[in-house]
Amino acid sequence: MVREIPVLPVYGERALKLGKTLVIADLHIGIEHELERQGAVIPSQTGVMEDSIISLIEKTCAQRLAILGDVKHNIPSISIQEYREIPRLIESLGKKIEVVVVKGNHDGNLEKLLPDVSILDHLEIEGALLAHGHSWIKAESIDAEVVVLAHSHPAIAFVDDFARTVKEPAWIKGRFKETLKEHYNVKRLPGYIVIPAYNPLLSGAAFNQPSEKKLLGPYFTSGVIDLCMARAYLLDGTDLGPFNTLKAAQKETY
Repeated sequence: MVREIPVLPVYGERALKLGKTLVIADLHIGIEHELERQGAVIPSQTGVMEDSIISLIEKTCAQRLAILGDVKHNIPSISIQEYREIPRLIESLGKKIEVVVVKGNHDGNLEKLLPDVSILDHLEIEGALLAHGHSWIKAESIDAEVVVLAHSHPAIAFVDDFARTVKEPAWIKGRFKETLKEHYNVKRLPGYIVIPAYNPLLSGAAFNQPSEKKLLGPYFTSGVIDLCMARAYLLDGTDLGPFNTLKAAQKETY
C-alpha cells in the first residue's frame, strides 16, 4: 500500500508546507540585471517576494523556511544587485523564521553572501527528501516517502482558439520508476513533487510541450521519472490529470 505523500501545497501559492516548514524554490534574485543587459528594464522583484514570503510565513504559521536552490541568478559571477539584495532579504526573513538553503546550480559563491546561513546539498525532514534537482542527490540511499525537487520551473501551456499560448505555473506529482534503484539503495519507491519557481518573472517550462529529454536535471534525462504516469496540478488545486491524456488534449487543441 502506497503511503500518502506528507506535503501540502499552499493554496494559490508557489509554495508548500511540510510539517512546520515552508518550502519555496528558485528565487533567481538578480535576473533583472541579466534582463537589463538584454534591453528589458524591469524593477527588482526582491521586495515583492519578501513581502509575499513574510505573508506566507504568517499565513501558514511556519517555523522554518527552506529555499530549494537558485537564490541567486547570475552564473558564475555575483552581480551588484545580488550583493545588495540577497543578504538583506535573508537577514529580514531570518528575523522572523529559521532559514535553510539547499544549494542550486545558480548558487555559486552563495556562502560568501550568506556566511551565517545553513547551505546544504539536500535536506531530510518529516519523511521527505528536499533537493534542488540540478544534480543527483549526494546520498547512497533514499528512505523517504517523497522527494521534493525544483530547478525545472514547471508550468503547463494552454492554447486558445487563436493559437495563443499562455503558461501557468504548476505542480508535477508522481512516483519514481524502478530504475531509481540503479542510482540509490531504495527500500520502497518514493513519490516526487516538482515545485514551481517562486520568482514571478519566471514563466516556467511547459511540461506538456517539450519531450521528456529536454526537461532539466538528471532525474528527467536519466528516465527515472516517467511523466506519462505523473499528474499536473495548477496553483488553485485544479487536477489536470495524467500527462498521457494532457499531451493528447494539447495536440487536439492545435
